[in-house]
Amino acid sequence: MLRAWFREGVVYQIYPRSFRDTDGDGIGDLRGIIEKIPHIALLGATIVWLSPVYASPNDDNGYDISDYRAIMPQFGTMADMEELIAKLHARGIRLVMDLVVNHTSDEHPWFQRSVKKEPGWEDFYHWSPVRKNWTSFFGEAAWTFHPERKEWYLHLFSRKQPDLNWDHPRVKEEVKGILEFWLAKGVDGFRCDVINLLGKADGLPNGKKRLILTGREHYVNHPKVHGYLSWLRDEVFSKHDCFTVGETAFVDPKTALLYVGEDRRELDMLFQFDHMAADCHLVKWFVKKFRPMNLKKPLSKWQKGLMGRGWNTLYLENHDQARSIDRFADPALRYESATMLATMLYFQQGTPFIYQGQEIGMTNADFTELGEYKDIESHNIYKLARRLFLYSHKKAMRMLKHSSRDNARTPMQWNAGEYAGFSAATPWIGVNRNHAEVNVEAQIDDPGSIFAYYQKILGLRKKYDIIVYGDYEDIGFRQRRLYAYERRLGDDSLIVVCNATNKPIPFRIRRNLYGYDLVLCNAEGPAGAVLKPFEARVYLKRTPS
Repeated sequence: MLRAWFREGVVYQIYPRSFRDTDGDGIGDLRGIIEKIPHIALLGATIVWLSPVYASPNDDNGYDISDYRAIMPQFGTMADMEELIAKLHARGIRLVMDLVVNHTSDEHPWFQRSVKKEPGWEDFYHWSPVRKNWTSFFGEAAWTFHPERKEWYLHLFSRKQPDLNWDHPRVKEEVKGILEFWLAKGVDGFRCDVINLLGKADGLPNGKKRLILTGREHYVNHPKVHGYLSWLRDEVFSKHDCFTVGETAFVDPKTALLYVGEDRRELDMLFQFDHMAADCHLVKWFVKKFRPMNLKKPLSKWQKGLMGRGWNTLYLENHDQARSIDRFADPALRYESATMLATMLYFQQGTPFIYQGQEIGMTNADFTELGEYKDIESHNIYKLARRLFLYSHKKAMRMLKHSSRDNARTPMQWNAGEYAGFSAATPWIGVNRNHAEVNVEAQIDDPGSIFAYYQKILGLRKKYDIIVYGDYEDIGFRQRRLYAYERRLGDDSLIVVCNATNKPIPFRIRRNLYGYDLVLCNAEGPAGAVLKPFEARVYLKRTPS
């Protein structure tokens, strides 16, 4: 297995708008991130993934970019960005930026030129003289008529996010220029947004009618995408000490290896979403009762599917996903839930990704009114649920409460102050009321806190190669309430045992623990014959060198 800094590292994701506001406008900024670098370093993270800070009209909170070489004024200046990179590097922390190149903002000059059919720009985006029946990820039609050009343009997300035409040679060259611009500033890698959607079928035909995402057979994992990514790898990424992680919906391990296989390396790793369906049917809005086995099965599948052939990402939360405690555990047992989930996940093979606030056990938003939600996707889905599925307002609101992206976008909870130490002014989105108890200041010096437990996990990862590079094997896979597995590297062995429920269960695993040391446990008192609710244990046996 190839050793690499991005495999041995730990990524901390920052959603800038909600991290820390220093200029009093209620919106997080780059100076706020600079201010909180010591927090990231104290946690033990070695890489920061920064969600978009580019110039943007903010239709989709920065994922609609109007200038890839400029910083959104709400976040600060290019000088702030350069200072952030330098100060992270001074702490030994690398920086990964979001690369959003499936689409741009409709306010980008490229789109304006394409609308006007300027020579060389006519087909820079996908245009059609007739409307196709594709539907978007945001629950609306994916083709919108442009009155000036008098044609329909494709947008797989918001209508203000037109899709780039990657068959146009100039698109690749423009993206290459963007990458070289940021790499020259010291950026260490890119998280590639919806990267497996770049390729579109020739002729853009109508799609097979589906309940959701009609037309997806014409763009999800289209074979063309591999040519685009191979070109970027050869022309840019292979010439720099950087890494790439792709966001890829609708992939299985076999498909994933076409992107991250050791023999291809179009990307270094990818985000898959199988385990994100543990509490829903197909898409997050159709909720089902969570059962631990629904999380255990996909995680195990991906461990086995990529082991020795590719590299996994280990995540439960990000800016698009609701908080994991609410989804996969019990907010009433917040410490036990947060630490068990962290143990279950971060001792597997792959690079850990920690989303801001996850390290202190932040929970879902406590909104009660539709107007408190700011996310365009949430409002579109609410309208669709009321109109198409005839949901009542109350039922549609329950859907948002469980699945809205805004659950992860409430301000970072730094202290128990009025606005959780995020800002001196009213934040752009509401602060969770539980910030009075759940905040960094309350945990930072507490050896029994969730934050301290995360520090222990990250410290063990740095200390023992087996946690990073060891092989994975399930233990007692059919035990529905227990998640147990073994990692092996040479003659060393590490065993992880987690009670994935809020009920006590017998401690029974098919392993002899003679010679093992208990190196981590999230429960008080001696490790006994019963696993307490959400108890997690890690045992290690090392062969004397």
